[in-house]
Amino acid sequence: MYSTFFRLAQSATTKHLDLRQASVALYPPIPLYRRLLRAHRGLPIEMRSLGDDYVKAEFRRHREITNPVYIMGFLTQWKMYLDELPRDPSDSRSFKKLDPTVYEKMSAEQLGQLYEFMHATKEIWKPVNGEQVQHGTKK
Repeated sequence: MYSTFFRLAQSATTKHLDLRQASVALYPPIPLYRRLLRAHRGLPIEMRSLGDDYVKAEFRRHREITNPVYIMGFLTQWKMYLDELPRDPSDSRSFKKLDPTVYEKMSAEQLGQLYEFMHATKEIWKPVNGEQVQHGTKK
């Protein structure tokens, strides 16, 4: 009887767990969706609402897709986005620029969406006149 318990507790493979490969693993759609929304909780409220709305809209838009290749690409890109989200959003160094090769692969519609997104975020993060107070001048 003990040997069966021991057998059940053994690893299914003899390979060691590689954390890089584990992070590449895809999540099923619903757990990925939930993780994305949880990851947005640490963002400032404006970024969180914009991000949450975008994630919800994209997942709704792709709910009825049946092409497995398209689904894998969709989930892969969202997983990469999740991995790129900063752990500390207040640190501006944690954000990185979009890779130029990604621009080359985008369709005209995607470039248009990116352009609209850029202008939407500029409006959100436009500094208010009273916000730009130099250090030491405010008591």
